Amino acid sequence: MNDVYDMPGHLLRRMQQIAVSTFHDAVGDAGHGITPVQYACLRAVAAYPGEDQVRLAGVIAYDKTTIGGVIDRLIQKGFLKRTISEKDRRARVVHLTDTGRDLLVRITPLVTQAQNQMLSGLSEQEHRDFMRLLAKAAITANDLSRAPLRPID
Repeated sequence: MNDVYDMPGHLLRRMQQIAVSTFHDAVGDAGHGITPVQYACLRAVAAYPGEDQVRLAGVIAYDKTTIGGVIDRLIQKGFLKRTISEKDRRARVVHLTDTGRDLLVRITPLVTQAQNQMLSGLSEQEHRDFMRLLAKAAITANDLSRAPLRPID
C-alpha cells in the first residue's frame, strides 16, 4: 500500500481532499454554501467582468460544458447575473452582482487563510519551492487535461 504514496497523482488527489475540506471549514456559513469551483468562478468573473462562459471556463480550467451549471447555481444564489453580449447576440456574458462582490470581499481572506493552513507544515522557503514546482508541473501538463487552462489575453 505504501507505493501509492510515491505516486504524484495519489498525493495530489489527497491534497485536493484536504483543500476542499479546509475550504468548507474556513468559509462555512459566511460562504452561503459555495464550493471551491464556485469560488474560483466568482474570482474569474471579478477579474474578467463581461466575459462569456466558455472563456471563463478556460480561465479556471473547468469543463466548458458544465460551467453553465456552476454559473446557474451562482445566479440562483444571487451572486452573478447573465446577459446577452452586445458584441455577439449569440453569446451570454457574466457579471458579478453587488451581493457577489460583497461575498468575495467577505470570504477571500478566509480562503487565503485556509490555503496557508494547508501548507502550514512547510517552512516559508519550502512553501515557495512547493508552489513554484506545483505551478510548473501544472503548466507543463496542462495539455494532458480534459479541461486545460486557457488564460484570457
